[in-house]
Amino acid sequence: GNPGMASGGMGDVLTGIIAGLIAQGLDPLPAAQLAVYVHGCIADDVAAQQGQVGMRATDLMAGIPRTLQRIAVCR
Repeated sequence: GNPGMASGGMGDVLTGIIAGLIAQGLDPLPAAQLAVYVHGCIADDVAAQQGQVGMRATDLMAGIPRTLQRIAVCR
């Protein structure tokens, strides 16, 4: 993660990722741990592409499936 994440709605995106992982069968603690990692990875990707200044929660949403797939391939 990075300081660009200090904006409204970032927690909502994180909560949505956690809820989605729980809905797919993960237990709450591993879901939360994975979600925090994924959330930070996506934010770092967004920062590398467009910078941290002005980062919005909606900027992260498109990266969720891609990042989860990338992590699944690494297992």
